[in-house]
Amino acid sequence: MQSEPGSPVDRMLPPRKWYEGLAHRGYALNDYKQHIIHTLRREGYVSALAGVQHIASPKAEEEAWQIIGYDTCLSGDQYEQQAASFLERSPKTPFFLSVGFFETHREFLVVQDASDNPNYCLPPSPLPDTPETREDMARYKASARELDRKMGVVLDALERSGLAENTLVICTTDHGIAFPRMKCNLNDSGIGTMLIMRGPGGFVGGKVIDCMTSHLDIFPTICDLLQIEPPPWLRGKSLLPLVSQETPKLHDELFFEINDHAAYEAVRAVRTERWKYIRRIDEHRTPVLLNCDNGESKSLWLNHGWAEQPVPEESLYDLVFDPNETNNLAGDAASQGILNVMRERLMRWMESSNDSLLNDFMRSLSDVESEPTSSVL
Repeated sequence: MQSEPGSPVDRMLPPRKWYEGLAHRGYALNDYKQHIIHTLRREGYVSALAGVQHIASPKAEEEAWQIIGYDTCLSGDQYEQQAASFLERSPKTPFFLSVGFFETHREFLVVQDASDNPNYCLPPSPLPDTPETREDMARYKASARELDRKMGVVLDALERSGLAENTLVICTTDHGIAFPRMKCNLNDSGIGTMLIMRGPGGFVGGKVIDCMTSHLDIFPTICDLLQIEPPPWLRGKSLLPLVSQETPKLHDELFFEINDHAAYEAVRAVRTERWKYIRRIDEHRTPVLLNCDNGESKSLWLNHGWAEQPVPEESLYDLVFDPNETNNLAGDAASQGILNVMRERLMRWMESSNDSLLNDFMRSLSDVESEPTSSVL
């Protein structure tokens, strides 16, 4: 039986020590002073928030933007217009402006543009090509079209202000798109996010950089661009050497996790250029349905028995020959050396990040005989 988000069944969670869920579900950062606006404030920057943020909830004495530490909140339903007005006033001091959009979040908009005709909207892999999934994708595209319009309002205002050439614009998302096996999943279809940057530091000319990067790299990039000392606790690497072509890549491995969205689900993953290792550290052996937003695609899968489909405790995928991650090699005898290397990579990350689930992960591997290996991934 599928319970409603926030029910007692969903909230029976193990204690955790850092931000592992949504703010409106009771989670918070340990230290909001680690938000980038505080580093920038020391360099003379003012900060403003418009639209959606997902890391703080209001308290009796403070609004969410005050908890985070923004200098001002640009309130109003048409937050893209509020952001545009802020830019058109041509701030006299350096600024950090965050504009959070709700578009492309469910529920998607109703299709109105003829170019979004569902008959010609191919759904993304791994969804089947059916009338239901095409309708779902068409509505997503309609939402993306509205997002594009609102972003255009902000970018046009930046041009009119005369500040465009000296302003770094970062356009990104917080997870994969809201379809089954995408958002709230650690397959590439869930961890892949948009990242478009424009402005000083070489972010011009329509470059396409095809290598692994992380959201953790954005903060160090800004520090590097401003030539300021990054905080000592900062993770990630500056993207500037990639942009200037000083190096062909930044990372040999990236790490990902799920903790608590609409329901508790503990999963960790590590990815190299070729391999993906996913480890489930909870008791779920079928999909956690609450963590998939409702829509036509989800309904189609549910009508065909998705709720009873098994989910593996451990997965290993070869992303060169299996980019859609459908052939789990964790049980393949020929892949055991690589499997052990990927387990070790994940364990080292969990140790270095003080992951509260490290002991659970170690216990889950206690019966597995790891073979020494010198494999290079």
